[in-house]
Amino acid sequence: MSEWQKSNWRAKPRVQMPDYTDPDALAAVEGQLSNYPPLVFAGEARRLKQHLGAAGRGEAFLLQGGDCAEAFDQFSADAIRDTFKVMLQMAMVLTYGAKVPVVKVGRMAGQFAKPRSAPTEVVDGVELPSYRGDIINELAFTPEARIPDPRKMLQAYTQAAATLNLLRAFSTGGFADMTRLHAWTLGFADEQNVQKYSEIADRIQDAIDFMAAAGINSDTTHEISTVEFYTSHESLLLEYEEALTRLDSTSGNWLAGSGHMIWIGDRTRQPDGAHVEFCSGVLNPIGLKCGPTTTAEDLKVLMQKLNPENEEGRLTLIARFGAGKAGEHLPRLIKAVKEEGANVTWVCDPMHGNTIKSATGYKTRPFDSVLREVRDFFAVHQAEGTIPGGVHFEMTGQDVTECTGGVRAVTEEDLSDRYHTACDPRLNASQSLELAFLVAEELTNLRGSRKDRQAS
Repeated sequence: MSEWQKSNWRAKPRVQMPDYTDPDALAAVEGQLSNYPPLVFAGEARRLKQHLGAAGRGEAFLLQGGDCAEAFDQFSADAIRDTFKVMLQMAMVLTYGAKVPVVKVGRMAGQFAKPRSAPTEVVDGVELPSYRGDIINELAFTPEARIPDPRKMLQAYTQAAATLNLLRAFSTGGFADMTRLHAWTLGFADEQNVQKYSEIADRIQDAIDFMAAAGINSDTTHEISTVEFYTSHESLLLEYEEALTRLDSTSGNWLAGSGHMIWIGDRTRQPDGAHVEFCSGVLNPIGLKCGPTTTAEDLKVLMQKLNPENEEGRLTLIARFGAGKAGEHLPRLIKAVKEEGANVTWVCDPMHGNTIKSATGYKTRPFDSVLREVRDFFAVHQAEGTIPGGVHFEMTGQDVTECTGGVRAVTEEDLSDRYHTACDPRLNASQSLELAFLVAEELTNLRGSRKDRQAS
């Protein structure tokens, strides 16, 4: 790793990145960012790597969730709080079902850039460059708005820093205290999920009351009153990533200072490409999206490039195939991992393979398809004798209508009511909690099967 330099990616083929028209303005922004403090620190990234290693062994479970793409105009303390609150609820449900610690990682404080299926889009016969996220250009469909502006990186940094500051305050300042379980319920969550959550919260509260009687409470035990919460994003805009990369004085290795965990998307995982080159040299835990076109041979090459020391927790494979397709594609990738003896953490992303265009013209994701892919993911791992280590959702704490279905039965006609995403549709708070109950049920069944096998 000592031969790697943070600018090495510039000599590799680049995809899904903008061509800035003003190189002097770009250089000025990169120089400014390179003098800013990193957003995260090496010790935090190393600790997350340890937790992800535990998830790979079945001793923990990863819950990764948040925005499709963070937007400058939707930034608010309330939005951050509500997403954090839903993730706390989901984590509590999963902890109760899995009986292992839940590693909480937000798609927050850095998820500003988005890969696109086409470099341009056409509206009413007019063709313009695609919107690539607020860190690059603007959503408005005008020639001026779609010009990549490097100064947007500075605004993204400022918003990420403010988001992290609030998340750290929520995590350690009393908001996440387990004695506040009932206070985390959002006002618009549906009655059925609230009742199920309240029943779990009551049982946990009974246990907390028992511990308090024994002298163990949030005043005396740090673990009851605080949570660890990490951030993650797709490492897409490499000028931004390089500018925030720092040398860790403790280990002598490089840290991507933009977030605790970064991942490589399904469109940017070329083994000889710029994104793989950049991610190969930083000490952060790395995620790798695996889709239907991921070949076993490519996966073997990527595992070697991204985790040459075969460290536990270093590489998370995020499966995103689509409902009904995991049974076809996941076993061959599991086989490739087994053949290499590779240490990986398997995670299910049931969102990105299930995006469709509704009859009303809105991009959406049917909740039933999301549930089916989660079930398929667990079923394949059960059959293969491998460990499902986590889930990865695009979700929000807002009461949006972007994905159809769920207990509250969002229909295609409802999509226009509160469709706020600038890119991909997200689960709302109610759908997110409903999904957490399903995953908890799968984890409970998996734990029961393991006990049965051990007993026999």
